[in-house]
Amino acid sequence: MSAPGIDLVAAPAGARDLVLLAHGGMENSTAATSSWKAPILRMWPFAAVARKAAPGAAVGLMRFRYRGWNGQSADPAADLRTMLDRVSSRFDRVVLIGHSMGGRAVVAAGNHPLVAGVLGLAPWLPTGEPLVHLRGPVAFAHGTADRITSPAATASYATRLRAAGIPVALLTLDGEKHAMLHRAPDWNTIVRRFVTHALTPGECPLLTTTARTDRVPRSNPGDAAPTAIADIARTRLTLRVVASL
Repeated sequence: MSAPGIDLVAAPAGARDLVLLAHGGMENSTAATSSWKAPILRMWPFAAVARKAAPGAAVGLMRFRYRGWNGQSADPAADLRTMLDRVSSRFDRVVLIGHSMGGRAVVAAGNHPLVAGVLGLAPWLPTGEPLVHLRGPVAFAHGTADRITSPAATASYATRLRAAGIPVALLTLDGEKHAMLHRAPDWNTIVRRFVTHALTPGECPLLTTTARTDRVPRSNPGDAAPTAIADIARTRLTLRVVASL
């Protein structure tokens, strides 16, 4: 059985902040993760965005032991908590960004003392998911055409958080699907603004926390998927892992 880990693509000397990206997966699988699987590859452009948004911070990609959530074991959440404990002597703040299963994991671990913000991108938040007192700014973003994870379930979880007194921004992207390709520039904007906001708190027009859902304006009238796929390939081949934790 492999151990969880973090691949750092940015590690400035003396960095005390970490932006950690958690990839998607599946409901049940104990197969080992691979750095060349689509859910992990999709996170690489976001890592590049985070590097530019927070040049003084470390940026890392989470490596889960397994591809699946695996029921009550909640393996990705356990892996994430293990790594947060492990890096507690090195970093003062960690901003969590997760897609799909990774979105569920960052929510489940979002009350860890190191956490300074939680962003769920098309998160998997099934009915009955335990309510977690998330730390730092919190935002969820979901495409209206997502048929893999439920935008309605994400909105329901946000409503529960707000009822518990936890501010959360809820964003929708009209026409977008689960892989976040067709409106890739808009997803990049969300990540960039969230990272900036989490590490240098202040007003952020894209991240309102009132009891509403905000539609993200479309920045490109065309289908960005071909360009997004090329960007994933380019980023994966040019952005280097500088250290592993």
